[in-house]
Amino acid sequence: MMNVMDYHINIFYSEEDSGYIADIPDLKGCSAFGPTPEEALQELQEAKRAWLDAARAEGLLIPEPRYRPIIYQAIGGASIGV
Repeated sequence: MMNVMDYHINIFYSEEDSGYIADIPDLKGCSAFGPTPEEALQELQEAKRAWLDAARAEGLLIPEPRYRPIIYQAIGGASIGV
C-alpha cells in the first residue's frame, strides 16, 4: 500500500469550522478535520486508508499521485512529503 507521503496533502484553517481541514486532491472526497494541523493530518491518514480500502473492495482504479501545486509546477521542483 502507498504511504500517505506519496500523495500531496493540503492542510488549511477553516474559520467556518473553527479547525483545520486536511485533504488529498488526488483522492476525490478524501478529507478530514481536526482542531490542530497535526490532528487533521492524523485523521487524514485514517481517511486515506479507508478510502483506499473502499476503492479496492469495489474494484476501482486507485489513482497515482499526480497533483502538484502551481508553485512546484512553476519552479520545476518536487513536492515535499509530510
